[in-house]
Amino acid sequence: MKIKFILYSALAGLLLAGVSCSKSFLEVDPQGQVLEANYYQNPEQVFSALVSVYHLTAAETDYGINWYANKLAPLNAAADECYAGGGSSTDMMSYQVWNNYTMTPANAISSKFWQQDYAGIFRANLLISKLANAVPGLSDATKERYIAECKTLRAYFYFELVRLFRNIPLSIEPISTNDMYNLGQAAPEDVYAQIEKDLTEAIPVLPSTLPSTENGRMTKGAAMALLGKAILFQNDNTRMLEAADWFNKVNTSGVYALLDNYKDIFDPGNKFHTESIWEISHSGTSQAWWGSGDYKGNIYTTMIGPRSYSALTDPVNGAPDSDHTYYSGWSFNPIIKSFAAKIHKDPRYKYTVADLDSLVAIGQASYMPGYDNTGLFIQKYAPLLKWKAVIGEPVLNWPNNVIEIRLADTYLMEAEALVRGGGSATRAQDLLDEVRDRVDLPSVPATLDNIYNERMLELATEGHRWFDLVRTGRAATVLAFKGFVAGKHEVLPIPLQELNNTKLQQNPNY
Repeated sequence: MKIKFILYSALAGLLLAGVSCSKSFLEVDPQGQVLEANYYQNPEQVFSALVSVYHLTAAETDYGINWYANKLAPLNAAADECYAGGGSSTDMMSYQVWNNYTMTPANAISSKFWQQDYAGIFRANLLISKLANAVPGLSDATKERYIAECKTLRAYFYFELVRLFRNIPLSIEPISTNDMYNLGQAAPEDVYAQIEKDLTEAIPVLPSTLPSTENGRMTKGAAMALLGKAILFQNDNTRMLEAADWFNKVNTSGVYALLDNYKDIFDPGNKFHTESIWEISHSGTSQAWWGSGDYKGNIYTTMIGPRSYSALTDPVNGAPDSDHTYYSGWSFNPIIKSFAAKIHKDPRYKYTVADLDSLVAIGQASYMPGYDNTGLFIQKYAPLLKWKAVIGEPVLNWPNNVIEIRLADTYLMEAEALVRGGGSATRAQDLLDEVRDRVDLPSVPATLDNIYNERMLELATEGHRWFDLVRTGRAATVLAFKGFVAGKHEVLPIPLQELNNTKLQQNPNY
């Protein structure tokens, strides 16, 4: 592993403190430097360390060097939904090479995912180990909750890594510098077993609901949904009813409900709504400027905006409405026209795709085409002018949260697991119908093909499509036009620097 990054980022996590009740859970500010050996001495320090574990789920940039490691941009580029886009064929090269499947151990985005997830694991392991000791003023119940949250987050980080790389190191203890060089790769089934163990232990401890001041923290529903996903992704049909049962616990808990209007799911003014099971927070009020370090806004929102956008006034048609008036961005992830054609007749299309060329054609807008421009941009996380920050650099301060798991997703995963496991066909049909009825679509039979198609329509550009194509064995066919090679591109290469002087072995065909 990249020793310096993980150790330094773990220590940087100890500097995060000062959560105010007026802020969301992850809106934290750096405090004075402390030594790890002298930390964890009171409840405030322990809570700050917990926040630092959560922080790795939301961080989009490295400390000080401004690379962008959000998942949405590269995952959307890797699927059939979007191109990488940007300013040129070399803009964010790690996105471009996943888009056209020319990645190598030296140029892939692998290192960004690897470093960030292992930093999160290091922090979780460290905090769990520290909580084995008594902390003055910290109640046993609070300690147990913190451990459960760390285990859930550790499971999440390992789930991301095993899905992306398959062959990864596994440790649930803080790793010394020497041990890092001697750590080998675990069998994927062992990683999944640890994920399931962590989540099974955490679920009874986690709360079912949260007060608004704790939005973004792990709940029982989030952990159960993640456990269902971990079982589903192992593709063992003999365990599908087990996965379905975990999803069912979430779906019937009474805590969550589908929103009446699909559009409202992604509205920055409607965060942590009833459909959101686990939501990753971003702030539009952190007043960040370039060079200020670790940004709390959603930079992906800037990345997908049109370049040099201008809303024009047309004497006949008027100006675009506020849901189609944008702030200029960097033109990443233009939506591929063939994908747009697949979803064009669906009611969710207009809330997924921003057809800027149609606005240009009627004189309501202008913009500068970027690389691989299609005229079609992502609407779900778009930089709408009405949400532009009034203090700080606007491109760094978008308030758009990312919903990591939402109810329509768990409905469709339960339906899939029931069909694959030979469970209740009636229940699977009801779940599929619920998702379609929300957007006034008629019932279709709950076959796997229809469920997979519904996932494409419902979850487009939310970072699920590539994983769905890979785990269901459809990637080689659907992504052939991008250069996907079966037996190779189902996983990313192990980052080159992680192989130096370690026992790690490269993934096949890289």
